[in-house]
Amino acid sequence: MGGRINKDRKKGKNGIMNSGTNIEKNHGLSTVIATVAIQLCVGVAYIWSVFQTGIAQSIFGGDNAAASLTFSIMLATLSIGSIIGGRFAVKYSTRLVVFLGGIILSAGYFLASFTTPEYYWTLWLTCGLGVGIGMGFIYTTTIACAQKWYPHRKGAVTGVILAALGLAGIVFTPLIEYLIRHFGGEAVGEFKTFMVLSLIFLVVCSVCSLFLKNPPEGYMLDAAAAGGEAEAAKAEPPADNSKTTKEMLKTPQFYLVVFAFMLACMAGLMLIGFAKPIAVAKGMEATATIGVFAITLSNAFGRLFWGAVSDKLGRKNTIIVVLAGTAVVSLFINSMDGYMLYVLIAVLGFCYGGLLSNFPSLTAELFGPRFLATNYGFVLFGFGASAIIASQIAGYYKNIANAAADISLMAPAFAIASVCAVGAIVLILILKRTVRA
Repeated sequence: MGGRINKDRKKGKNGIMNSGTNIEKNHGLSTVIATVAIQLCVGVAYIWSVFQTGIAQSIFGGDNAAASLTFSIMLATLSIGSIIGGRFAVKYSTRLVVFLGGIILSAGYFLASFTTPEYYWTLWLTCGLGVGIGMGFIYTTTIACAQKWYPHRKGAVTGVILAALGLAGIVFTPLIEYLIRHFGGEAVGEFKTFMVLSLIFLVVCSVCSLFLKNPPEGYMLDAAAAGGEAEAAKAEPPADNSKTTKEMLKTPQFYLVVFAFMLACMAGLMLIGFAKPIAVAKGMEATATIGVFAITLSNAFGRLFWGAVSDKLGRKNTIIVVLAGTAVVSLFINSMDGYMLYVLIAVLGFCYGGLLSNFPSLTAELFGPRFLATNYGFVLFGFGASAIIASQIAGYYKNIANAAADISLMAPAFAIASVCAVGAIVLILILKRTVRA
């Protein structure tokens, strides 16, 4: 029966498709391109260190932990937005969910531009909660949509998409720094910059959402079985035994992967929020932006590289290799000066990118692809928890370092991150797949 379905599709029966390759060229590529543009907007959240010092000074009286909590809330609520968006995408459409996500994302930044020291908590609600939910609507929904077009190249496609998210730092950092200077400089221009960004994100997300489209029914199974056009006529599509969210929550694998994700991301999340402040504290203010570029560019390349590597090496093996690198580099990140600091920042960003590009694919392999948008939203609770814990640990030790005017006192934060990476390796080693792709 499966062979007949494949044969009919190859012949173009019922007008469904002439071949999987033609479908990919027409709709899969446009979906990936639109997703890349959208993820560039989402990725601005990951260059929070550009805003960190100015917002800490202007809104929170120099409290780095309080300022970085905005970033933490943003990433923590990403999971909530992903769950809601994933459910809406199944019930309605990916296009509608991403369109709404773009509006919420834009509104969050726009409303954040009116924050004042007297009402500091509004920044947590708007730039934290609002932006985080908007990101969640967009993040996993677009990844799941693109993976359905390229099921036999999930790692590579996810890597391309998340590389765009990482490249947001390269694209937007010069613009953001120019806008901050133009609007009055550090501790003054950040909030008017939020207003400009909100307009950019509204336009990009609204327009690009129109190009998002899920493949026709049955395409995902057929392409995954074939692994390429040459075998499409002979392959027998496997049954779709993907686990629903309710079924996934009953498995021990879900809790293992959530806790592994939480421990794995600690070092990268610490560095995202504090790469520039650390460089400034080491007397490298003139070149501190290089730290932002180093982590964002290497983060993007890591997502692309490790995503493609995982298609050959396997998701678990790739994640273990990346975590081992994270554990080692984290121990030395705070002891380096000069350009060696930027080198280690780049290496850690490269490892962090590998984690972010592989956990979506790992989730799809563990629980199946059909409900990935919602299932990965639940897995992102680990990422959100990591964001809150990491920022508070790093912010606490950064405050101690500021009080003593000695940035070396921030070293315990990264030592903790190193231990967490080792713990994540242990959890990944005992993971077992619950479905067969």
